[in-house]
Amino acid sequence: MALKLKKGIKQLVADAYKEIETIQARDAIPLKDDPNVVLVDLRDVRELARDGRIPGAFHAPRGMLEFWVDPESPYYKNIFGTGKKFVFFCAGGLRSALATQAVQQMGLEPVCHIEGGFRAWKEAGGSVEMEKPKE
Repeated sequence: MALKLKKGIKQLVADAYKEIETIQARDAIPLKDDPNVVLVDLRDVRELARDGRIPGAFHAPRGMLEFWVDPESPYYKNIFGTGKKFVFFCAGGLRSALATQAVQQMGLEPVCHIEGGFRAWKEAGGSVEMEKPKE
């Protein structure tokens, strides 16, 4: 018998979209060079190595995000206390929708996410750099 969940990922993401700001990749591209904005890459390190990264984006693995945002956490990262706008993205926009909702509920503001994630960023002509091979 298949597991019956009260709420699946589709519903979780749909609920998140009702609460968060979503921007299109074409609108995110000019934000890359805005000193008051931090692009936050939630993807796994293997995704970064395989697919590349947005130059200047801050990498915050999804599994550590809430710990890095909370100033009372031993894992807190000062970047989240700067008062800048945080634009979250993942590979396709699902993880970033949930992450944006979570940090917004924690009280981090202003925050939004890129619909379609890194894939949409590339399709819209956003710059991408590949990691240099480790020697």
